[in-house]
Amino acid sequence: MKRRSKSAFFLAAVLGIVLASSVYAGTLEEIAQRGELIIACQTQGQPFSFIDKNGDRTGSSIELCRMMAEEMGVKATFVNYDWDGLIPALLSKKADLLAADMTPTLKRAMKVAFTSPYMFTGSVVFTKPDSPFKTLEDCRKPGANIAVLLGSVYETEAKKAFPNANIKAYKGGGPLVIDAVIKGHADFGVNDASAVKGQSASFPPGSIRILPEQLSKSPLAFAVRYESQDLLEWVNLFFLTATLDGRLAKNLEYWVDSEQWKKDH
Repeated sequence: MKRRSKSAFFLAAVLGIVLASSVYAGTLEEIAQRGELIIACQTQGQPFSFIDKNGDRTGSSIELCRMMAEEMGVKATFVNYDWDGLIPALLSKKADLLAADMTPTLKRAMKVAFTSPYMFTGSVVFTKPDSPFKTLEDCRKPGANIAVLLGSVYETEAKKAFPNANIKAYKGGGPLVIDAVIKGHADFGVNDASAVKGQSASFPPGSIRILPEQLSKSPLAFAVRYESQDLLEWVNLFFLTATLDGRLAKNLEYWVDSEQWKKDH
């Protein structure tokens, strides 16, 4: 009986090691064999992901993913989705990686595994230049109409910050929220500061005014499926490496902190 128990224990241990190894090697091995890293990204989300004036896809997240693919020795393939379609695309295995200006919330983390944050930003309120809503206190008046992106963390933040307002959620991308404010369908909008600054480039100069007070500060991260722990660890190591060698800072300085990209793209 003891010999049988030892044999059974040994076989179980070997099987456990084999299964653990297969799970660990899974996603990275698939990417290597396929020769392709598939990334789910936003359809239009300047300055992180967008089609420029030359018809090329680019942006901060896009260029970071191209660096990743180059390090892996594979090609980068981008699949476009509206904001609320990004996580479903990742979970349904239409992509290996979700790369967008997404905040890693506890609710979202119930579905996907987030990487370590690669930058920090925050939500802001923006209006038309001649709007009577000039401060956050003005925005808290009952009956105000707020434009937000459907399914974004900023939709939740707007509801908390302005409980007496009417929330108008738009499906698609951030430019739709800006357009709603400019056309008067909403009194003001709430979105990520970097996104608002970047996406306003698609509209005539001076179309919107960003209020100076920031609603919140939040991290941004990429995401993978929980079964892709090997890819998660690899991406975290990439961010660390790119931080140490300066590539990440150079990317964010160009795409997020400056407006040079607007002239180039």
